[in-house]
Amino acid sequence: MRKLVISFITALFFLLNNSGYSQGKGVWSFENANKWYLQHKWIVGCNFIPSTAENTLEMWQNDTFDPVTIDRELALAQSIGFNSVRVFLHYLVWQQDPAGFIKRLNKFLDIASKHKITTMFVLFDDCWNGYPKLGKQPAPIPGVHNSRWVQCPGQREVTYKPLFPVFKKYVMDIISSFRGDKRIIMWDLYNEPGGSKHRTETLPLLKNVFRWAREANPTQPLTAGIWNVTSDYSALNNFQLENSDIITFHNYKDVKNMKLMIDSLKKYHRPLVCTEYMCRPTSTFEKNLPLLRKERIGAYNWGLVSGKTQTIYPWDSWKKMYPEEPRIWFHDIFRQNGTPYDIKETELIKKLTSVNKK
Repeated sequence: MRKLVISFITALFFLLNNSGYSQGKGVWSFENANKWYLQHKWIVGCNFIPSTAENTLEMWQNDTFDPVTIDRELALAQSIGFNSVRVFLHYLVWQQDPAGFIKRLNKFLDIASKHKITTMFVLFDDCWNGYPKLGKQPAPIPGVHNSRWVQCPGQREVTYKPLFPVFKKYVMDIISSFRGDKRIIMWDLYNEPGGSKHRTETLPLLKNVFRWAREANPTQPLTAGIWNVTSDYSALNNFQLENSDIITFHNYKDVKNMKLMIDSLKKYHRPLVCTEYMCRPTSTFEKNLPLLRKERIGAYNWGLVSGKTQTIYPWDSWKKMYPEEPRIWFHDIFRQNGTPYDIKETELIKKLTSVNKK
């Protein structure tokens, strides 16, 4: 996903932390949020899409939904001690077949639960290609990171208010269907809002998504993660921080930078979960995951099994040609045959996650 822009972080968070924290209607109290968090073991896992899917449409459409691969790959996640996954959805698949989509979500949750893995569903996303279309997806562009990933709802749809009633039904149906389901650990309502040059034009939809989700009255916490702390995103950041039950964030920088961000976010006195990190060689399991465990901050790296998303290639592959597999993988942990990219890395992950067995 997009690189976290970290410039001005200290100044931004100073302003946010001294602006006065006012809880929005329905936001969990600090006490309830922290009580909820303490009921869970250390949350650790990955952002997951099966290696046979290149985007959320291919993952969830009936013709390409692949429970066999999902089962096999979540077993790999379980084998290294992961206990949660973050998974993206798309309203177009729901709109085409609401009942079928809910059925496939249930199947996914059953598989994840079998492997003792909880799920965080992501309902909207402003990243990458802005023109999603149902049906057979075009083949991945060789050597390009996330070449076919699609936004939800889309570049034009974000501000198209005649569609908002459809988005409301989507949010209400998904959350209401699973509002008390213990297989779901939390709801990530919007990934990287304002991305793909949307900036504050996403704010009206973001506000409505939170309002609709509150109306669905889930027992699980709601969140939308901070990912860009430049001044262009201050309105979005303020809203996200004021309306999230659990504060989530992305950080693809080195461990010192991550520590700075963690310390800034601690001032909100809410549980913290990092929902995206790990892009070798800058952000690594070796350096960043021990910090997250020490601070008892939830940790979801990007990627599990190398596949059609091609996220072993770095972000600059959108502009720079990579004719062969990079020597240093950017994301992902396993090859499709189940062998680790780096056995020392998977052994480290198992060692760190062993704290959950105590």
